[in-house]
Amino acid sequence: MTRAAATFGVNTYSYTLSHSARDCLAGLADLGFTTFELMIYPGHLWPADLGPSARRALRQFIESNGLTVTTLNMPNVDLNVAGASAEMRAYTLANLSSVVQLAGDLGIPAVVLGPGKANPLFPAPIERLTGYFYAALDILEPLAHDLDTMLCIENMPFAFLPGIDALLQALDHYGCDRIGVVYDVANGHYINEDIGAALRKCRRRLKVVHLSDTNQQLYRHDPIGLGTVDFAPIPAVLTEIGFTPKPMFEIISTDPDRDIVASASTLLGAGWDRAGH
Repeated sequence: MTRAAATFGVNTYSYTLSHSARDCLAGLADLGFTTFELMIYPGHLWPADLGPSARRALRQFIESNGLTVTTLNMPNVDLNVAGASAEMRAYTLANLSSVVQLAGDLGIPAVVLGPGKANPLFPAPIERLTGYFYAALDILEPLAHDLDTMLCIENMPFAFLPGIDALLQALDHYGCDRIGVVYDVANGHYINEDIGAALRKCRRRLKVVHLSDTNQQLYRHDPIGLGTVDFAPIPAVLTEIGFTPKPMFEIISTDPDRDIVASASTLLGAGWDRAGH
């Protein structure tokens, strides 16, 4: 196993328009990577396109090649669990329920979920949006539990709960310890969170860490080194809080093979593997 593969996983966002999930996994495995987060996207990996035999074949491909898929992740662009209309919320929940079912069929441990979005010009009261979020959890969490997978909620700057404090407060008030957290470093940096402090705060629920770069003027998920994220303190914090899974590159690039490998080299050169990550 390469140093990069031993240290990092790869999210497949950059491949959603060009590769099926299976072809993407095969290509990234050729680069030496073994741990992945698969994006849910039509033509890449879409529940309605995969019948029982296709699901069995994909699971067999993953397992027989020694690959690990830790999470399925639905881009939170088209859908909204906190949408104003009941129809949007119902449509979103139907789609997310199909993703949870797919995770169960593929034996994938977790599904990444956003808490929902508010109208940026005239947001609904936080209590109403939180109620919609909880209503979604009421449906999705028991389904995930029954299928031996789990939900992980991600910090997202465009969500109605953008910061880790508000997100954790909402989850603690909901009261289900089975729900995890995905902490996205670029998302936190974009809203000027203290990344180390945020990781410490969510340590009890933390299941996945996303890595990419951004500045604080234009929201990005760039290769490492193109933004202003300070990655140097992060490995020591992850070691301090006992976080052992591989951090996951979620880099969006027109040349992802090159940029993911280069990002791994940059962080490895800065001592990430020597710090235990």
